Amino acid sequence: MSLNFPIYLDYNATTPLAAEVLEAMMPYLTSQFGNASSRTHLFGWKALEAVDLARIEIASLIGGSEKEIVFTSGATEANNLAIKGVYESYKSKGNHFITLQTEHKAILDTFKHIESWGAKVTYLKPSSDGLITLDQIEDAIRPETIMASFMYANNETGVVLPIKKIGDLCREKDILFHTDATQAVGKIPIDVSNENIDLMSFSGHKFYGPKGIGCLYVNRKEPAVKLTPLLDGGNHERGFRSGTLNVPGIVGMAKALGLVLNDLSDENSRLLNLRNSFENKILSSIVGATLNGHVHHRLNHVSNISFGELNSEFLIPNLVKIAVSSGSACTSASLEPSHVLKAMNVSDESLYSSIRFSMGRYTTSDEIEYSTNYIIDIVNKLKSW
Repeated sequence: MSLNFPIYLDYNATTPLAAEVLEAMMPYLTSQFGNASSRTHLFGWKALEAVDLARIEIASLIGGSEKEIVFTSGATEANNLAIKGVYESYKSKGNHFITLQTEHKAILDTFKHIESWGAKVTYLKPSSDGLITLDQIEDAIRPETIMASFMYANNETGVVLPIKKIGDLCREKDILFHTDATQAVGKIPIDVSNENIDLMSFSGHKFYGPKGIGCLYVNRKEPAVKLTPLLDGGNHERGFRSGTLNVPGIVGMAKALGLVLNDLSDENSRLLNLRNSFENKILSSIVGATLNGHVHHRLNHVSNISFGELNSEFLIPNLVKIAVSSGSACTSASLEPSHVLKAMNVSDESLYSSIRFSMGRYTTSDEIEYSTNYIIDIVNKLKSW
């Protein structure tokens, strides 16, 4: 087998830009470089046309309409706009939010910020497999609750929440429902209308698009969601998000989403087979290795595994032939243990020895076979020292 090292197994952190996506972007990085807000000449018209077509494409692929798509710099900005924007617009109605302890820091830190403004936030604790129940959510709802925010799929464990059931409950209780779908868009079929999602955040670089471009879906059907913008200056994006549009990024994100959803079923089946082969051999060959997160309710390409007494801060530098992480790329520089696994009551030993493996459309069976044997060999050698 011919392999390139290191083997990339960190697709949840970011994905490589697809060749087809780069090709679609190139005209807007070179000859068609116009500003989409320049309405007096051909360069601006061409840029605006490209943005409009991309907006229609993205909306259709998630079950929304083009008027419900707000382009941002990424999911972190989209999360901030959703949470802070709702708080500012609805604080006369109520100030209470509901979320989950295992959310991404872009959600948790934003909620901590609005708590300093006077918001009240309930942080629900998941079960040991990372899931929550509808009863937990319903019990947390108060008369002053204005929004619930739950991650579609967890970035560290891949655990997928019952989003449609949560959306249905929120609609029944007349509260807004936001989901950070950064890890789910492009990997799970999503229909925002059918799932009663009012706001949804995602980023292009998680599904083979460019970095620096994201999106916030904002339900504009009656009753339309109101948002106070984070940024002032230009009234772009129907007033929700001012700033010159990233035309190449927008074109690239639309192209990437269409690309991955075109063969989603076949790709998910392929990744599931690779993941199952990887996990079965790792867990059966390494004493003390355990899986974190629900066995079934998770993304097909993610494995979060703890390696017993081996600290991941020591283990990962020894796995020089593969690229992996101990958790979220946004917090990987921290020596603190995963807040996600901690909330799931994972034991201290497992907490400090966890590694996230995430595969993607360019991962091959040869790479997984090699990586599996390599990990087993390195871990067992380190344990014998």
